[in-house]
Order: sequence, then structure tokens, then C-alpha cells
Amino acid sequence: MQRRIFVRNSAFALVTMGLSPTFLRRTALGMELPRAAKGKVLICLFQRGAADALNVVVPHGDRSYYALRPAIAIAPPVRSAGGAGAIDLDGFFGLHPALAPLKPLWDRGLLAPIHAVGSPSATRSHFDAQDYMESATPDNKGTSDGWLNRYLATSRTCEACTPTPFRAVAMTPQTPRVLQGSAPTVAMNSVAEFTVRSGGTQAAELEALYRTGSADLIHGTGTEMFEAVRMLRAANPQRYQPEHGAEYPASQFGQRLLSIAQLIKAGVGLEVAFADMGGWDTHVNQGGATGQLAQRLSDFGASIAALTTDLGDRMQDVVILTMSEFGRMARQNGNGGTDHGHAGAMFVIGGSVKGQKVHGRWPGLAPEQLYEGRDLALTTDFRAVFAEVASKHLGAIGIEALFPGFAPGSLPGVLG
Repeated sequence: MQRRIFVRNSAFALVTMGLSPTFLRRTALGMELPRAAKGKVLICLFQRGAADALNVVVPHGDRSYYALRPAIAIAPPVRSAGGAGAIDLDGFFGLHPALAPLKPLWDRGLLAPIHAVGSPSATRSHFDAQDYMESATPDNKGTSDGWLNRYLATSRTCEACTPTPFRAVAMTPQTPRVLQGSAPTVAMNSVAEFTVRSGGTQAAELEALYRTGSADLIHGTGTEMFEAVRMLRAANPQRYQPEHGAEYPASQFGQRLLSIAQLIKAGVGLEVAFADMGGWDTHVNQGGATGQLAQRLSDFGASIAALTTDLGDRMQDVVILTMSEFGRMARQNGNGGTDHGHAGAMFVIGGSVKGQKVHGRWPGLAPEQLYEGRDLALTTDFRAVFAEVASKHLGAIGIEALFPGFAPGSLPGVLG
């Protein structure tokens, strides 16, 4: 294989393996990889499309909820087995019945929902709202990096740890906005697919070309690429099968959470993991206890429950943070769905959370309490939640650098 042909095909090989362009640039310049801190792991899960918070964490104690949603509201909790009502949490809030797998986490004090949380931006654009949440700079499109990458770039890492390119991993085809920036990250569809391929060329042949090449961009990136591949092959995360009776859904989302668990168990230096799940834009035929939204929540809840079960005692050092770009309109529309709204809901899950409590100030759903007369009002800025997780769980300092222009004041108090 001639080198010029290889160079032409190399871009495909790099994308297939999943290393971010930033990672390649840094390693090509000979910069040392950051040393991942041992112990704490943050797993961020993005519900893309704007999940309907009012039917996810159901305010069954608010009478206005049922007046706004006569056809799609989740019924109040029922005591009969197999009921389609909300799963009661505290007498006022409940979980959608499809999230039943998460109720044991609440009972064990590992689950902390946050309601009426989100971005202060008034945008109803999916693209803009996701960008603002991942950059953590609402209404500022000029931010070049994501808030998690800023954390990785500015935080002190363990000096005694083995250098690893797997400090931050996204289980996505491309590096998500939240991890874009100067710090190196890796994106992959799954642990099994993390390799180097280019047409019919074998990895061994590609590696030989890298080794015989000059010290140019391709050669420099190749050295680090193959080291990463060899490292993961040696760690062999796939040998770690689900434990404690955990059963992951066969869905893409479920299998990506399985890969995250395998990376944690393999000890490859994972500190930040990311995965996302689409399908939450429910304008038409959203359904109530059953239907379109319920199907998404069933996969979402079962996958997270499997992950926490699988990790077992490791959850003492893990925090799972869920998010969605905004919520949905309080009143159902004429198509049996909900339109773009404002505030939403998050879940914080882990051994260090202050569980068995729905956090955030509830603003109410009466007409005079709605944002712009139509949406759940915002009472908690999402950056306050991110700041608390970054500082209390990951040990980040200099919060003002992570969230420019934001002064959190008091934190939500979700973590102990």
C-alpha cells in the first residue's frame, strides 16, 4: 500500500476509531496526555429532543397539572398492583410508571430528581438550547469549548496515575459539544468497535506504515492511536460481564451504558463518560402512561437501573447526571402531544447524593405561575447543578472558569 494512498484513507481510519480531532492535534505535537484521577467518575446522559419533565417527574399533587393535560396526564398514584398511575415519591411528585426500575434507587437514597431546572435562555430551538447547555454559556454562541472539556483542561490530575487517553470517553459516533475543546477526549460507538480500519487494510499494515513514516502529523497521531488501541486491547473491557443480576436492554442506549460500565471496571482511567439518547421531541401522539414517551422512558430507566446494579458498590464513587435541553409546554396540544417549553427536570444518581427528595423549588402550574403563560417556570439554573457536581464530586476548583459569567451563589444541595 503506497503511503499517499494511506494518507488519503487515514481520515477514515481516524474517524472509525473515534479519537477526537483535538486529541489528534495534541498528540501530534508531542504533548503529554493528562493523567486521569483515580476514584471519581461522572457519567453524563443527554436526552436530546427536550424530554417532557411534567410526565417524567409527575406533579400529581398540583391540581392544575390535570387541567392542563386532560388526555396525556399521568394518573395519581394507585395502590393496586399493575396500576397505570404515577409511582409516588413524596406525596406530591411521582415517577412515570415506565420509570419503575428507578424506584428502588429512590428507596435506597441514590436518586435525587431536580424539577423546574434548566437554562435561563428563552430559546425554543433544539440546536441552540443544546449548544447552550453543553457549552454552559446560555445565549452565547461564541463559546468554542464544552464545559466538561474546560473541566478536563483546567483540573489537576493525579500525578501518580498512569497516563491514559481514556480519561474522557463519549459513547457517540463523534465528539459531542460538551467534550469539545483543548483537552484530549475519545469518542466511540462501543468498546467492541474501538479499532483502526481503512477499507480492507488491516491494523497491522497501517501500524507498519505509521512506524516507517516521517515525524509528520500522520506519523505523530498514529503513534498515540495505536498505543490507545493496544491499551484497550490489553485491558479487555469486554471480559467484564454484567454483575449482580443486571440486565441491560438490547437497545443502542442500553449497550452504550454497558460499555461505560466495562470501561470503569477495566481500570483504564475513566473519569468522565458521556452518552445521549434521542427521540424526546413528542409533538404528536405523546401518550400518557403508555405510548411514545413511555417507550423512551422504559429504555431510559431500564438502562440506568442496569448500570447502577452492575456497578454495585462502585456507585459510591460514581455520579450519573441526566439532562435535556428544555422541557415542554405545560398544556397539551391538539395533536395529543406537547410543544417546546422552558424548564425541565434532571436526575442525579449516586452514593453521594441527598436522595429521597425532589430538589428545586416548585413554581406551580396555575395560569399566573406559568412562564410566558405557557410553560413550567425556571427556578434552578442548570449551571448551578453542573457546578455542584463538578466541585463536590470531581473536586474542581475555579468554578468561575468552568462557567464564565455565572455566579451560582448557593448550590442546589443535591450532593452531600
